[in-house]
Amino acid sequence: MKKFAFIGAGSLQFTSSCVRDLLTFPSFEECEFALMDINADNLANIAKVVRTIIEKMNKPKCIVTTTMDRAEALKGADGVLCTVFNGDVDIWRYEIEIPKKYGVDINVGDTRSVSGIFRALRNIPLMLDICRDIEKYCPKAVFLNYTNPMSMLCGAMQKHANIEVTGLCHSVQGTIKHLLSRWLEIPYEEITYKCMGVNHQAFYTVLEHNGEDLYPKLRELMKDPKILNEEQVRNEMFLKLGYYVTESSGHNSEYNPWFRKRPDLIEKYCTHGTGDNPGKYAYSLEIRRDRKANTKKQYDEWLNKKFDKNKSVEYAADIFNARIGDGKPFVFNGNVLNHGSIPNLPYDACVEVPVVADKMGMKTTIAGPLPDHLAILVNTTARIESLVVEAAMQKSKEMVYHAVYMDPLCSAVCSLDEIKNMCDEIFEKNTDYLGDYK
Repeated sequence: MKKFAFIGAGSLQFTSSCVRDLLTFPSFEECEFALMDINADNLANIAKVVRTIIEKMNKPKCIVTTTMDRAEALKGADGVLCTVFNGDVDIWRYEIEIPKKYGVDINVGDTRSVSGIFRALRNIPLMLDICRDIEKYCPKAVFLNYTNPMSMLCGAMQKHANIEVTGLCHSVQGTIKHLLSRWLEIPYEEITYKCMGVNHQAFYTVLEHNGEDLYPKLRELMKDPKILNEEQVRNEMFLKLGYYVTESSGHNSEYNPWFRKRPDLIEKYCTHGTGDNPGKYAYSLEIRRDRKANTKKQYDEWLNKKFDKNKSVEYAADIFNARIGDGKPFVFNGNVLNHGSIPNLPYDACVEVPVVADKMGMKTTIAGPLPDHLAILVNTTARIESLVVEAAMQKSKEMVYHAVYMDPLCSAVCSLDEIKNMCDEIFEKNTDYLGDYK
């Protein structure tokens, strides 16, 4: 019986989809789902969801165990999936609200810019603690991370722990399935692509159907106002940069200096028609606040909707199957140390590139160079993220300042002195999580 440990199991989206997806594979007809969360109510609710999935998928040999003890969940695990959120909205809110005082308008704030940087500083120690427990209780386990900020957390774990770990995001395959294939009117399965860069800022350098380049057709579709306005930021980037980027307009508006530095630009690009992730200020924070005010609601909604037995496009179950199931090789976009995969990005950066999983492990492919202008953009991101990881390991305030000084959004809005003052305010709110930074 294979054992899968879910750390932060109360995360409904990823836990439910991964459990269902695993049960579509014959290799996992009989397994244990060890659910761990520090919130007892969320743990009870997600256990009910997982038991419902097992029943709906007709897998009576599978069992569910619940615990608030991480070590207990990890003991003997073959696979580990992590969706933790250290600090919750009570702390995260300050990383959205304090920057706003300085003119830095945040939409999501979980991946980069000043909000993502401080979220990384809080989460890196926790993720390394989880890695130490994996080294102790299940050293051969395959560890898949879904927690943001993806690149910085994975970079820290891959540099400072001795486990098999990669990070997963659904933006690569999700953009193809839910956006581009719909616009292009081509089935998702028929589109060939190569995507590379860093998490949430990776670009499709190849986008084809039966050997035909799809970019000319996609560019023509941008003449349709309905399509153009559906993803205003990403479509503007595509029209000017020539390649389509992963992740939503709301996210990408935070990752560069072009869209959120003035009220008129926010109104033009970030207020209307940005798909499922509106670009308005504090969008994601408000969702989290609503969810916390009624934690049971999301689980009840899930239990009351029609159950879908079909496998999702999430990567986790396919990777687990390739590594500890039937061994069928699986290609996915994972977050791994670069080590030359993209030669015009830093060697030690955590990049998102095609990776092959099989019985022998996970192998990073040679993705090749990014187009020069994209490499400039992504280089800035990658170097900032590597600097943040080092700042977390050295507990250096100065290095954190340097990282935020160089952030494209903050530097487009604030002076150096304003950025330092902003960081000091956020440091003060994070004292219980960060300890003494020198």
